Amino acid sequence: MDKKNALRAGALASGTTLMMLLMTSPALALTRDDGDDPGPGLSVVETLGLYVVAPIVLFLVIAGLVMVGDKSRKQQKQS
Repeated sequence: MDKKNALRAGALASGTTLMMLLMTSPALALTRDDGDDPGPGLSVVETLGLYVVAPIVLFLVIAGLVMVGDKSRKQQKQS
């Protein structure tokens, strides 16, 4: 019975997703609005830096700060 319910839930979720994708209208990105003044595009290096390297560095900084704070608490408890 579990497999039947899981299959039914999966079919419902995929059907709903498919219908939502089919019913959405395309974004009219090629049609410019009045007052549109897009800037220059990003290079490949800028894109990778902004969307790949920056989040990884931010994660590492936050994780490092958490570890430093955790170590200082442990040292205070031992003293």
